[in-house]
Amino acid sequence: MAPPSHCHATNGGGAPQNNGAIAVDTPVMTECARLLDADEFRRHGHLVVDFIADYYAGLGEYPVHPTVSPGFLRHHLTAEPPSRREPDAFAAALHDVRDVILPGLTHWQSPRHFAHFPASSSTVGALGEALAAGINVVPFTWAASPSATELEMVVVDWLGKALHLPEKMLFSGGGGGTILGTTCEAILCALVAARDRKLAEIGEERIGDLVVYCSDQTHFAFCKAARIAGIRRDHCREIPTYRDDTFALSPTELHAAMQADVDADLVPLFLCATIGTTKTTAVDPVGELCAVAAPYGAWVHVDAAYAGSALVCPEFRGVIAGVEAADSFSMNAHKWLLANNDCCVMWVRTPLALVAALGTEQEYILKDAAAEAQGDGGGVVDYKDWGMTLTRRFRALKVWLVLRCYGVEGLREHVRSHVRMAAAFEWSEPTRGSRW
Repeated sequence: MAPPSHCHATNGGGAPQNNGAIAVDTPVMTECARLLDADEFRRHGHLVVDFIADYYAGLGEYPVHPTVSPGFLRHHLTAEPPSRREPDAFAAALHDVRDVILPGLTHWQSPRHFAHFPASSSTVGALGEALAAGINVVPFTWAASPSATELEMVVVDWLGKALHLPEKMLFSGGGGGTILGTTCEAILCALVAARDRKLAEIGEERIGDLVVYCSDQTHFAFCKAARIAGIRRDHCREIPTYRDDTFALSPTELHAAMQADVDADLVPLFLCATIGTTKTTAVDPVGELCAVAAPYGAWVHVDAAYAGSALVCPEFRGVIAGVEAADSFSMNAHKWLLANNDCCVMWVRTPLALVAALGTEQEYILKDAAAEAQGDGGGVVDYKDWGMTLTRRFRALKVWLVLRCYGVEGLREHVRSHVRMAAAFEWSEPTRGSRW
């Protein structure tokens, strides 16, 4: 973490050198020498660790949801930023976090927080996040940070095996995976890959004929992604589900919808099946849906953001029976597998489809000479071509630490303990007059 011992500045005069670059010859001590000072980092780091530890120790005392009004924080903070560094500014800022900011937060890690979805966290996950932030690399290509890229490749295969995913979705089986921020990104990336692959077959002028499918329980992020990808709003088919089917998407209803679109000279493009819908935790019959979509050449993505973590337990593997025929699969390790936000992992059977749709062109600055010298790339993965962004975070580090420190068996016990609690709540009867 230690920076160079000094910064340099020109003393003025002299002709420009090196194609107009400013000559640098006089060392001058400036504030930038302290930006990554190891001793200062150690002092402030101890303050932050103590702050977080105290926060967790007293977390149950906070109201889960704040009782504040819009604008409350702006009234507590100054309208103008500080013009100069304040004395002991970091400690003072932490006091403001404690006294002003924390009271306005919803405390997702609270033992009394039951809204939205599980916000998974752990000491290892948090420290892994801190470690990645401190190292602060930008692994958009293999050359930019070889270890970061290769650790990500190792981690997605480790996790894929722990979740009992088919070999063909892992790097070891010809597929591959990447760690993104959210399920919204995963769905959009898969959808764009499917769109471009289909348009290469039927012609780009037919983009207005493409149709996508989901159930009425599917997260709204899917239809949002479809709009971003250029799919017409009225071409997002939300197929009704029913209580008698436990709100799962019916293969029969899907087939009828796809065939009706084909009869209308439209093109079925993409199906989003869900393992654990947000509304009802419904589980769609993946294998049967893949069988329906296959004759139409539609891409099948399995969104297991919510319940995919349960697949670490072999006894739950049956919920994705038939997933071997799916094109892509994603889950959120930050929802049940002890990794901190944000951490969505996506696997694909055909990585080339992603790269063809999301790869960058005219990238001579980013090309890796060593990989080019090997002709076919030598197995090099440039993750900038697997997602929407070039700048990306070193998320693999925290997932690797979680797997190293808890192990697959530790993750299984974590999930099973929650399942046991759910079963206990399901079968227990409240005492007359008690509050639930």
